[in-house]
Amino acid sequence: MTKKLLPLSVSQLAPSISTNHVSTCMSNPYPEQLTFIGQQRAQSALDFSLGMDLPGYNVYVMGEAAHGRFTLVKDKLKQHAKDRPTPNEWLYVNNYDDHREPIALFMQAGQSKQLSDDIDSFLDEVLDTFPAAFDNPAYQRKKKSIESEFNDAYDSAITAVEEMALEQSVALIEEKNAVGFAPLVDGRQLSDNEFAALDEALRDEFFEKIEKLEDALIEALIELPRWKRESKEKQRNLKKATAEQATKPLLKDLEHKYAAHIGVLRYLKDIRVEIIDAVLEWLDDEDESEESKEDFDRKGMLTDFFAPNILVEFKEDDAAPVVYEPNPTFGNIFGKIEYSTSQGSLITSYRSIQPGALHRANGGYLIMDAEKVMANPQVWDGLKLSLKTHQIKNDLPYQDSSVGSSFTLRPQLIPLDVKIILLGSRDLYYTIGEYDEEFAELFRVLADFDYYLPSSDKLQYQFITKVSEYCQQTLKCTTTEAAMVRLLKFSYRQAEHHNKLSARFADVLELVAEASFYAKQDKQTLIDAHHIDEAIEGKQYRTGQISENMLSDIKEGHTLIATQGQAIGKVNGLTVLHIGDTSFGTPARITATVYAGADGVIDVEREAELGKAIHSKGVMLLTGYLGNKYAQHFSLTLSANIAIEQSYGYIDGDSASLAELCALISAITSLPISQSIALTGSINQHGDVQAIGGVNEKIEGFFKLCKMRGLTGEQGVIIPKSNQVNLVLDDEILEAVERGKFNIYAVETVDQALNLLMDIEAGDIIDGQYPEGSVNGIALARLKDIADIVNGDSEEDKEADEDEDKH
Repeated sequence: MTKKLLPLSVSQLAPSISTNHVSTCMSNPYPEQLTFIGQQRAQSALDFSLGMDLPGYNVYVMGEAAHGRFTLVKDKLKQHAKDRPTPNEWLYVNNYDDHREPIALFMQAGQSKQLSDDIDSFLDEVLDTFPAAFDNPAYQRKKKSIESEFNDAYDSAITAVEEMALEQSVALIEEKNAVGFAPLVDGRQLSDNEFAALDEALRDEFFEKIEKLEDALIEALIELPRWKRESKEKQRNLKKATAEQATKPLLKDLEHKYAAHIGVLRYLKDIRVEIIDAVLEWLDDEDESEESKEDFDRKGMLTDFFAPNILVEFKEDDAAPVVYEPNPTFGNIFGKIEYSTSQGSLITSYRSIQPGALHRANGGYLIMDAEKVMANPQVWDGLKLSLKTHQIKNDLPYQDSSVGSSFTLRPQLIPLDVKIILLGSRDLYYTIGEYDEEFAELFRVLADFDYYLPSSDKLQYQFITKVSEYCQQTLKCTTTEAAMVRLLKFSYRQAEHHNKLSARFADVLELVAEASFYAKQDKQTLIDAHHIDEAIEGKQYRTGQISENMLSDIKEGHTLIATQGQAIGKVNGLTVLHIGDTSFGTPARITATVYAGADGVIDVEREAELGKAIHSKGVMLLTGYLGNKYAQHFSLTLSANIAIEQSYGYIDGDSASLAELCALISAITSLPISQSIALTGSINQHGDVQAIGGVNEKIEGFFKLCKMRGLTGEQGVIIPKSNQVNLVLDDEILEAVERGKFNIYAVETVDQALNLLMDIEAGDIIDGQYPEGSVNGIALARLKDIADIVNGDSEEDKEADEDEDKH
């Protein structure tokens, strides 16, 4: 005989929280500084990874959002960063041999800025020195001497030709840098008219003389281009010598200052050579007009050509960097090269190289969201390559397509020493591991964040202290003991467990922050329990429109749900819906029909392609249960349809399998089921009731409907016994249970559920038979009748078989 179950007591429906313990904890804050609560496994993994300096010991932090992953990781990294040396600074300088390949230099903390300031001062001194240095008397004297050499050679050549011309009564004339000849008569130069008046023979004589003199002039000045080249070369050498003489002392002090840094010395050596050409090209304005002097920014040009481009800099004794990159695009991770437009072409220089997160985190730690990193295959491939080669990748994958054939850079690669921390979900971790063999080599440490925290007195103590600190420091208010008890219950509810708190501590802080809003509306700085309740109700109201609409549909009769009376083949199942960040339960009518046939148990949801795999599996188990329970001596042959009525979306999960089985047995036996009781639970083939999820929301969903229609004291919910530890119900339900207006039953077997629903003994098997009149006895007889009908066995056939057995 199956003993009828009694409803659960109030004490079994929610965890017990000691107000004395809460009061003691609030009066005496936790003695140690609390950076984080719980998650010992994850903390141990992080400590191990941060202590391992070998390559490949990067970390994948596995857990869901709001579990405090980022807070814990950042706190741990900052602690470890204090013990690490300050990283080197990195900067790029111009490569004067090949401008496409800038040179990378490293310096100690604070030195890059000092070098940049020194170069800036040097360029200012150069601007102050030139072009003034070319006005120096010594330079001008040497310049005039060179010009005199050229003029003397020119004058001597012209003089020789002039003497030759005078001997032949011809004058040499120089006008506007042009040399010509004119005839002389009686020592006087003839005009054109006078020359034309001469007789023809004399004119021809003069023409012949002048032609010969012109040939002589050409012969005398044949070396003129060489004289000019030599003169220009001497002037250029003079300018170079002057520029070198003026700049050498300016650089000598810098070379002495950075004598211990070979890279900087090479850089200064290159500047010593290049600055001379720059001075001659940009700062020599002897031949320039006043207008052209204003056409360009000389300091800007010198800076763009000589000044270093600092990528990352630190102060002396800085901790190792801890960098979080919220948007891990290729450029944000590996740096980028900026371009500008000049005359329709894209141009750039080493000064346009911008650092990425890897540059800023080099020598320290870089935190990124794994899902965002994986969203771009080029980022993930570049990150793996950088970690394997220990160099920061910088060849842009989109460079060829976006820049085309314009001038591009290939900066010298920078050595990489960084610890990568990826924050991601559990599913993503296993997906990456399955599809990328290199992932396990590069991310050898898994920091697994649990969903729940064990509810010890110590953990409650830490919980209360952290909430109190947050209220005082951030919200500028305090909480009452009752409010703290309510927050603890909220955390238990998030975890859905009597003995576990939720790891989503951020949700607790969010709730107390929202409660402070209602306290401030009451012009109070003390948050009480009713403020917590107002915050919970406020969020439920803001997100509860769909839930209210579904309840309204039931009230108006659009959705058929009965909460009183009895019915055959009909039962109230419980479902839970997850929409956004809110979850709510709602009842659903489950119906079953049975008739003679050989189709078996048909899942209408699966046939309509609304039922997903797990739900279909739950329905298929019903056949196994019926066969094991009743069809040991005959073939199980029947046709049955099971449906979740008025459901038009996808259905998944097997939590309705207990309700579906009860509806099916009711249809088989024609025994009515109480509509006052809703039930949830999954089953196995042996009739054991198994745990399901969302038990609190499911109970509350049916309770709201019953409350709307009026509580009778007969209404209630059946849940799996194994879910009893997950009950954290609202005070309103606890009060109704205490007054006997609502009941919650915990069952272990299908028979216990049938006993409650039909108020008839389910019946235990004795000597291979179930008691007559029991649910199982009626079901067995009915299934055998259906099998006989389908198989064509009539009553006469049965009697004939029995007579044959006797003889």
